[in-house]
Amino acid sequence: MKVESMVLGQIQTNCYFAINEATKETIVIDPADRPEAIIRKAVDEGLDLKAIFLTHGHADHMLGVGGLKEKLGLPVYACEAERELLADPAQNLSPALFRKTVSLNADVWVKDGQELTVAGMTFRVLWTPGHTPGGCCYYSEEAGVLFSGDTLFAGSVGRTDFPGGSMSDLVRGIREKLTKLPDETKVYPGHMETSTIGEERRYNPYLGG
Repeated sequence: MKVESMVLGQIQTNCYFAINEATKETIVIDPADRPEAIIRKAVDEGLDLKAIFLTHGHADHMLGVGGLKEKLGLPVYACEAERELLADPAQNLSPALFRKTVSLNADVWVKDGQELTVAGMTFRVLWTPGHTPGGCCYYSEEAGVLFSGDTLFAGSVGRTDFPGGSMSDLVRGIREKLTKLPDETKVYPGHMETSTIGEERRYNPYLGG
């Protein structure tokens, strides 16, 4: 697996491309905005976009979904516990952040611990509520990568002052699920720079490092 990224939108959200290097089949993770730019990148690099994975339903991570579905018909994967937030503009913050009303329904609702094989790549869903009720991470054991959304950042964790947030749930999920992953696991967060599980276990102040 090759991972590429684009920083999109006014909140500087990381949109990732999980690329099957053998086939160029690609999963778009958190298409934050500007679907036309995402499609242009795919065309320029010969990427065959197959699906959209959402780590959570806040508007700054999913504004590009509508355009990608309209142009390419890509199926959207999201955690089943995020169903209400995705559908409710007040909870997904689209009016507050972008003065738009966005309501979204996933095509595939996933569960904690579920294994997904999409575009020839296998991921395990790790439900990590706290930033949102249905926030989740996507972990590829084979590639040694974790797409953590706004659950875990380099040296920090996600905000919990939005609807449905809980700091205790967030930290518990990170400690019970994410810190159990191998040290060398590369962490691709929703904002800012990458990290590793080992670095976060040792130095992240929220985890008692």
